[in-house]
Amino acid sequence: MEKILEVKNIEKYYGNKSNLTKAIDNISFNVEKGEFVGIMGASGSGKTTLLNCISTIDKVTAGHIIINGEDITKLKGNKLNKFRREELGFIFQDFNLLDTLTAYENIALALTIQKVNPKEINKKVNNVAEKLGIKDTLKKYPYQLSGGQKQRVASSRAIITNPKLVLADEPTGALDSKSARQLLENFEYLNNELKATILMVTHDAFTASYANRILFIKDGKVFNELIKGNDTRKQFFEKIIEVQTLLGGDLNDVI
Repeated sequence: MEKILEVKNIEKYYGNKSNLTKAIDNISFNVEKGEFVGIMGASGSGKTTLLNCISTIDKVTAGHIIINGEDITKLKGNKLNKFRREELGFIFQDFNLLDTLTAYENIALALTIQKVNPKEINKKVNNVAEKLGIKDTLKKYPYQLSGGQKQRVASSRAIITNPKLVLADEPTGALDSKSARQLLENFEYLNNELKATILMVTHDAFTASYANRILFIKDGKVFNELIKGNDTRKQFFEKIIEVQTLLGGDLNDVI
């Protein structure tokens, strides 16, 4: 299998010598092409810091992160911006859509920046919008869309450039249960049909049950790993709950 992501012995410290916090403590793991991997853990476990380092938003203190053969810990300036733009797709809890642009323009923005031919942009936007069921919303502005529609626009924007890795940060956090289910079914479609490689941080066991593999983070370390295998989603969900119980603490803070 082709490795899309290699995380090698990464550490992340915050603060100074008198008040040093170790957010990530020697974490290593790989993500293969076409995998859908979830990252779970209580607040303060280090999971968001881990995603921020992989997404190039933050820098590691030690170790290496290799995406599609490129060591991103060594990239700077324009090279880093180009890599982020061309190789990564982002889906955020609060959508991060531009209010002054239509849904079509929000999705097309990454391709416009890359100076892709307008006809090709139009073809790609309509194609992905049809696959995610938002073709009738393309002329609308974000304020005219429901939360679920906004998140599907954001998902379309994330995959329009055919990135090597899609990073999702609490993607269902701002959605009602029906919209969350629709989005997760879209994620399944992106993963199974479009072969997108997805790494998703979530607190929610139901959301995580759509992934194929889950890494549980505790105190900046990988505490446990679950692989879905031949389990049904319900069986996988129950196993996730069991591991969350082992993680300890108030489950309401974790789920």
